[in-house]
Amino acid sequence: MTRLSVLVVGFVLAAPAAVGLAPAAEPIGVTIHADQKRPEANPFLYGQFIEHLGRCVYGGIWAEMLEDRKFFFPIAKDYAPYTGLVDSRFPVVGASPWEILGDPEGVRMATDAPFVGRHAPEIAPGAGIRQRDLGVVDRKQYVGYIWLAAAGNEASSVDVTLAWGDDDGARRTRTLSAAPGEYRKHALSFTAGAGTDKATLEIRVTAGGAARVGTLSLMPADNVRGMRADTLAVLKQLDSPMYRWPGGNFVSGYDWRDGLGPRDRRAPRRNPAWTGVEHNDFGIDEFLDFCRELKTEPLIAVNTGFGDAFSAAQEVEYCNAPADTIGGSWRAKNGHPEPYAVRYWCVGNEMFGPWQLGFMQLSHYTQKHNLVAEAMRGVDPTVKLIGVGCLGGRNPRHDPDEKRGWSRAMLEQCGGAMDYISEHFYVGERKDNPVEHAQRMVNEIRQRAEGHRKLQAELKQLGGRVIPIAMDEWNYWYHPYEYGEAGCVYQLRDALGVAAGLHEYLRNTDVIEMAHYAQTVNVLGCVKTTRTEAFLSTTALPLLLYRRQFGATPVVVSGDHGAAALDVAAALTADGRALTVGVVNPNGEEKTIELAVEAVGVADRARLWRIAGPDPGAFNAPGKQAVAIAGPEEAPFDGTLSVPAYSVSLYRVPLK
Repeated sequence: MTRLSVLVVGFVLAAPAAVGLAPAAEPIGVTIHADQKRPEANPFLYGQFIEHLGRCVYGGIWAEMLEDRKFFFPIAKDYAPYTGLVDSRFPVVGASPWEILGDPEGVRMATDAPFVGRHAPEIAPGAGIRQRDLGVVDRKQYVGYIWLAAAGNEASSVDVTLAWGDDDGARRTRTLSAAPGEYRKHALSFTAGAGTDKATLEIRVTAGGAARVGTLSLMPADNVRGMRADTLAVLKQLDSPMYRWPGGNFVSGYDWRDGLGPRDRRAPRRNPAWTGVEHNDFGIDEFLDFCRELKTEPLIAVNTGFGDAFSAAQEVEYCNAPADTIGGSWRAKNGHPEPYAVRYWCVGNEMFGPWQLGFMQLSHYTQKHNLVAEAMRGVDPTVKLIGVGCLGGRNPRHDPDEKRGWSRAMLEQCGGAMDYISEHFYVGERKDNPVEHAQRMVNEIRQRAEGHRKLQAELKQLGGRVIPIAMDEWNYWYHPYEYGEAGCVYQLRDALGVAAGLHEYLRNTDVIEMAHYAQTVNVLGCVKTTRTEAFLSTTALPLLLYRRQFGATPVVVSGDHGAAALDVAAALTADGRALTVGVVNPNGEEKTIELAVEAVGVADRARLWRIAGPDPGAFNAPGKQAVAIAGPEEAPFDGTLSVPAYSVSLYRVPLK
């Protein structure tokens, strides 16, 4: 755990005067109607989403330090690995990241009987390969292995070197022997003598015949079964109750069976939806191990793009069926004899969009959804299924004869084959207007909630049944990218919008039961990682704070706060012993609220947490936590609340 990742509570709360702004002249009247309760909030409103995109899994959650460790890309004479974001700290790898050392003719890609994938590098004596741009920490241990075989009948001497500088004292070497015959696995262990993001790993054949490298790995020694310890520590603070995986657009071209079995023997593939390589190191077993480690509920999306009903049903069988079934026997063979009992499943992702692999016309997709859902429930009738929705979505260019909106048709024709319907949205930046920036988030959620209430009430096919919304992708999305592909840097203004979004979810618990912030790590992430540390971005703070402290039963709030661009929400705690009140102030000046609480008695003192700052553009970075959660501290709750500019304030007040 890094220094930044632990400093999320316990700060000294700055007085409102610290922002240097005078209080608002006119108090704003707000009434909390504690006897007007909305349905209890589902904890899954605080869900998260991870996808095989950019540095979310590889470079974020997974601890592997080496790019293209299975040599998907052929090693070329011209070393030019980066094809995107080339001027950033985390460029996109689009060609081999392995550089030839010595004679360029000394390395070739052998295609006869490769260890994994299509080929393996064969290195002649005197030549070698090197990978640059590795991050190491001074005096930290790194462990791994390399699979080696002699290319012919003569054994080879192979040096594997971790270097953290240019002089001879800034490198450690392990000398290994590559024997003729089968590939053999050799353990590696190094302790870095300095910290740098420019370390290298070199493989040189120093004597004997040519050697082949099957694959290799290098991770920090403190990895947790292949996962980054620092990232896990931050995610445990976030404490999300559910994670959706593996996509996203990625899932529509992903064969889940590619991620089974011994990791070194899983062939790498090109990422079907995004850039770079899918290493197949983080498959379904690793995801479920990740969920167990975080004590969170898994939500798995099946492939209804290039996938089919048989594959989806077999995936359910792998996860949930006994070991005497075909899928269950595979799971047992992979070391997991007991069923995982995965309850929640997404049937596809965004199949309404032409960007989606396997996109099809609506009338065809409703048939496919029903076929897939029937096959999945045939394996396990207890699974809960989320169907693909898009309120009002139509695609006249590709589906010109279809006049219905996508969600309408899915509810009409597939309502009996789903338990939830998904909606997605992303909003852009209004850097010059924090009020509008926050309100955009609220508007998107409200529009879908109101739209589904109206739509579902009209559909006789539902018989009065409400199919709740799973808003399983939602976030801000804008440039520039500084943490890899789609790696936005989030600011205080984004945290205000996320908090306001949580308020809107809590106002619509009758129709919205799930929400999954997209995505968790680096890619639009509320958590960011460098090569050597992980920390909370600004948008993580309201997610963490409300998950821990906000009440479970929302109550109605009225008043003129909306006209003042304040967002106020309230909820009773699950034990009924306290009232929580959240106030988002995206304005550039302090506001004063005259608060009345009806139907319950409240104490005159509360605990107060606050996320605030004078600059809506403030952001967190490695070694710089500009935005944090302040509190808890004791604060008056006497009918007048003062909330500073650009702030989220959460009050927890005991009931009398």
